[in-house]
Amino acid sequence: MPEYRSHRFRSADGRLDLFARDYPGDTPDAPALLLMHALTRNSADFEPLVDWLARWSASGAATGSGGRFRLVVPDTRGRGRSDRDAEPANYNPAVYAQDMFALMDDLGLASAGLIGTSMGGLVAMAMAATAQQGGFRGRLGPVIMNDVGAHLEPGALDRIGSYVGKSGPFADWDEAAAACRAVNAPVFPDFTPADWMDFARRTCRETGEGVAYDYDPAIAVPFETESADVDLWPLWQAMDGLPVLVVRGANSDLITAATVAEMGRRHDGPFASVEVPDRGHTPLLDEPAARMAIKTFLTEHYA
Repeated sequence: MPEYRSHRFRSADGRLDLFARDYPGDTPDAPALLLMHALTRNSADFEPLVDWLARWSASGAATGSGGRFRLVVPDTRGRGRSDRDAEPANYNPAVYAQDMFALMDDLGLASAGLIGTSMGGLVAMAMAATAQQGGFRGRLGPVIMNDVGAHLEPGALDRIGSYVGKSGPFADWDEAAAACRAVNAPVFPDFTPADWMDFARRTCRETGEGVAYDYDPAIAVPFETESADVDLWPLWQAMDGLPVLVVRGANSDLITAATVAEMGRRHDGPFASVEVPDRGHTPLLDEPAARMAIKTFLTEHYA
């Protein structure tokens, strides 16, 4: 794994101390990519992608075909090494989007491409809407959305709501890995016991009571109060003009192939999509199909 700099910054509302991993590029002006994780994950979730991006970028730079990126990977408020929020209502993509702009400001990033997994993709759309309304769309570059889009299947949201907030603790890492497998086995049908242990260590943390998922259980509160039928198409329209790649797990229950196709039909701008075989919600983005699509997309939109 490449090394990162630990970066702490204040949330947009000034109330919380938040954390991000900052993986520097080979040059001071390396283009930045902001990687935003899923609902119950944290910055460690992107380790497989970061490891591959760093190695591909290094070899690509040597051949002139890729280049090197600066990778900024935050822990969204309530996750990982970021503060928990005493107001659960703030656990929503609109607030997270403001925090991401605060992070960009704190790091002095004039612009950044976005990679968003599940919830992180909703944050990307919220950032696009915010930037459009504020007249600073130039701050956003190409966007990769991982298994999320303009329409979310209610059944999948019910499934997610059935386990989010139930964070443990577990007696030990073996029990934590078993819990991760119980929830995610349909997503990663080819995972080995070693893979599940790696997954658990990226998703959980040790506490005084054992091992627990590394998030504030209160992130479940919005799931209990918000409607699953929110119309996200206006947010998708705010993405017009931005190059977009949508990655979909072939077995995903959150976003259908028909939704991805409709997103492409309605998008005013460069659009590409890929399905990752043998993956549900969500791919890790280190799968061969995802890697090939990401490499093609980034090569096309970053000279």
